[in-house]
Amino acid sequence: MYIPTINDVRTAAERIKGIAVRTPLIRNDALDAALGAKAFVKAENLQRGGAFKMRGATNAIAALAPEVRARGVIAFSSGNHAIAVSTAAKLFGIKATIVMPSDAPRIKLETTRGNGATVVTYDRVNESREEIGARISADTGASLIKPFDDPNVIAGQGTTGLEIAKEIDPDVVLVPGSGGGLSTGVALALPKAQIYAVEPEGHDDIAHTLASGSIQRNAPGIRSICDGLLTEQMGEITYAIARDRFAGAVAVSDEAVRRAMRFAFRHLKLVLEPSGAASLAAALEGKVALAGKTVAVVASGGNVDEETFIEALRAQ
Repeated sequence: MYIPTINDVRTAAERIKGIAVRTPLIRNDALDAALGAKAFVKAENLQRGGAFKMRGATNAIAALAPEVRARGVIAFSSGNHAIAVSTAAKLFGIKATIVMPSDAPRIKLETTRGNGATVVTYDRVNESREEIGARISADTGASLIKPFDDPNVIAGQGTTGLEIAKEIDPDVVLVPGSGGGLSTGVALALPKAQIYAVEPEGHDDIAHTLASGSIQRNAPGIRSICDGLLTEQMGEITYAIARDRFAGAVAVSDEAVRRAMRFAFRHLKLVLEPSGAASLAAALEGKVALAGKTVAVVASGGNVDEETFIEALRAQ
């Protein structure tokens, strides 16, 4: 098992240059006041495809040998990885097949199909996306682009951290957890910072994994509006990095996420999806001691249906 390093992240930055965009690091007086800290929001909702996933998908596809890449790619995703892989595949001129849960947000399903990908839906409670993806890969010869547990994907996501490091030297970084691709990539890129993964309440396998010393799996079922953070468990590679680098993992409620979405819209002028607002929610809810520190909050994506966003704006 190969564990990527900061050198892999630097290589990824060169590979994705000109495809993924450098997103802004936003500071806001209202956020500083709310946290009692120097807080900076990394606005990955403004990334190509609307989320950080473009970084890892592009790096993984670019790293394939040309003759292998020509056979196409397959991915499984709740949405943002699907959009990223389908976008990158379109840019490389290759076919993409994406396995997505049938209950994925409509905007993510439509965007993926709009990129020209073939979408195969599944029941996330009763079916295994990994098994479906492996079967299609075996049948077609397409390369599987994993959503997080892949060295090239992790390194690509880590370029988010490299960009943060070019502007600030954060004491603490809050990053959405899920399978750990983004959070562990950022941890590689920012070796001096305390990294906290943020998870939905009731779907907090990273916290249980760190506490137990072994990978723990979430129970079946959907318990959060944060559709992008409902991964069943961490991967072997992401766990190996998290075990050594994470300062901890914290959980946030759906209500806190909606408040964070509203805060981002009103004060930061950002549209965030629930998963993308999780780290901001953790900061605003005081889940980590931040007073007096320099803090980076990764806002991971903004692919949200209108109905979900309106509900968040109206929530109290």
